Amino acid sequence: MSREALIEMARRNLAHLRAGTVDQADDVYRVPAENYHEPERWRREMDAIFKRLPLVLGFSCELREPGAYRAMVVAETPILLTRTGSGEIRGFLNVCSHRGARVVTEGTGRAKRFTCPYHAWSFDNEGALVGIYKGDQFGEVDRDCLGLTPIPVGERAGLIFGNLDPNATLDLDTFLCGYDALLEHHGFDTCTLVGRQEVAGPNWKVAYDGYLDLYHLPILHRETFGGDFPNDALYDAFGPHQRVSGPNPYYEKLASKPEAEWKTAHLLSGIWTIFPHISIADFDAGLKLYMVSQLFPGATPDESVTVQNFLAASEPDEEQREKIDAMMGFLLGVVRDEDYYTGNRIQLNVKTGAKQTFLFGRNELGGQRFHRWVDTLLETPDSELEKRFERGLD
Repeated sequence: MSREALIEMARRNLAHLRAGTVDQADDVYRVPAENYHEPERWRREMDAIFKRLPLVLGFSCELREPGAYRAMVVAETPILLTRTGSGEIRGFLNVCSHRGARVVTEGTGRAKRFTCPYHAWSFDNEGALVGIYKGDQFGEVDRDCLGLTPIPVGERAGLIFGNLDPNATLDLDTFLCGYDALLEHHGFDTCTLVGRQEVAGPNWKVAYDGYLDLYHLPILHRETFGGDFPNDALYDAFGPHQRVSGPNPYYEKLASKPEAEWKTAHLLSGIWTIFPHISIADFDAGLKLYMVSQLFPGATPDESVTVQNFLAASEPDEEQREKIDAMMGFLLGVVRDEDYYTGNRIQLNVKTGAKQTFLFGRNELGGQRFHRWVDTLLETPDSELEKRFERGLD
């Protein structure tokens, strides 16, 4: 079924290509400028979106072996991901049960046991409390109740999803709306993580607007790569998740062959986004290279950080490694010096009061749909959340 969905999207792309058309919304859409900086609004977004929905926290390929772990801080929440001896992914709040110290330093590695640096309480990679320093002197406690606090986690399509709130209840499959079946075709589970770098940015929505926007490519990026790309966009939606592509001339070549002979790899062009914070793009670095950008809010409404993760289709040789390093440097510069250079100035401008609204044109359907989902989720109570993803936007 997922391949048929890819073929149907290719048919739609080809029809737009031949007609010289793009997706069009019913009208121009207006977003209040204050939505990008107002503190109370931002706090609601953190609670209703980033602390309630599953986020992509890592990749199956980086935690492939039993004992592998990754510790990180996401939206001021310390997280620990581990691969247990039985091969399961587990996730925890990286907070000691004794007096709240951070148990594991940020980073990656392999370990069967994690020991708190404050008082040496230790936990296994399934989160159980297995050691209390000078336990005979400490006093009686129920160790079964003092393990690391688990968070909901799950693996789909080679991506590790997790909730920042240990009490979150939204089912991962309901949240993904079948989108993971399409993401499976990228083969992330068999990739190799070959690089990771960070870039500071503006409000998370200013940054995310750019992920969904082909309109700016030949303008903002004209000196780097944008001149090679059209700025027409097509949007395929699966709940809040969207694939962004442009009318693709290559599909004319496909059209001369029976659909059964269309190679799946040729049907995956474009940007694949996962609401509310992921953008997936692919590049040629002598082998297939994916940049999976994780966009996380910062400590204030005016800040965000984007983690650029680079996954190669196979282990690179020395020549490919050099190309990957060059591509990483290039893409860091593009985002930092073009996208976020502009975005950080937008962030300053929205607070001047010069403009009351931002405009999303009829040709910017992806941005319109994104902001409608944000607004809708802010008004959706926990009791209705699963139904909202099943029903979609009204």
